[in-house]
Amino acid sequence: MVEKVVLEKKVLSENDKLAAAIRTDLKARKIAALNLVSSPGSGKTSLVEKTIQALGGEINIAIVAGDVQTENDANRIIKAGGKLVRPIITGGACHLDARMITQALSALDLSGVQLLIIENVGNLVCPASYDLGEDMKVVIMSTTEGDDKPLKYPAMYRRSSVVVINKIDLLGTSDFDLPRAKENALKINGDLKIFETSCRDGRGLTQWYDWLRRFVAAAR
Repeated sequence: MVEKVVLEKKVLSENDKLAAAIRTDLKARKIAALNLVSSPGSGKTSLVEKTIQALGGEINIAIVAGDVQTENDANRIIKAGGKLVRPIITGGACHLDARMITQALSALDLSGVQLLIIENVGNLVCPASYDLGEDMKVVIMSTTEGDDKPLKYPAMYRRSSVVVINKIDLLGTSDFDLPRAKENALKINGDLKIFETSCRDGRGLTQWYDWLRRFVAAAR
């Protein structure tokens, strides 16, 4: 048991060193960076697709798309108009780490890039512990999940700066309670900024896009 804890600390320490180097490089390039985290099926890829379609003409966006086994998400993003897209297949690992991001970024031409979006593997546990050199984590939950997700996975919500509650077009088709979900999230982290969105009918996306514009401008 003791050996396991020591090993875990060593792994995270090495990861944090790489993440710090990534962050320094991105700041020097004036690239704003987001790490999108969620459970599977919350709509991360759909949100990235919509973002590319809405902002790709005015903001130069690079995407690192992580997945356990396929390049399906990366291919969807490319089809949506993504020009700088790098897939990472973890081969079973439940999270991305800074070493993977370093390798992915080395394969991208970052000159002129203003926004880096990292789509993490769908998992609300492991990605919370791994710094990828991002400016902030954005946790996405959906109305097809339980409104108690923030209470069940507090580390993820505590380490995130933004919550996107997606699929609000499906409100009323399940027991998901939107006010309770927001209350639960703010119980864990009172500083969270919350968006309510539907990637299907577009509700709330304008506010998300406006926030992204300000986020990118702040990094310049």
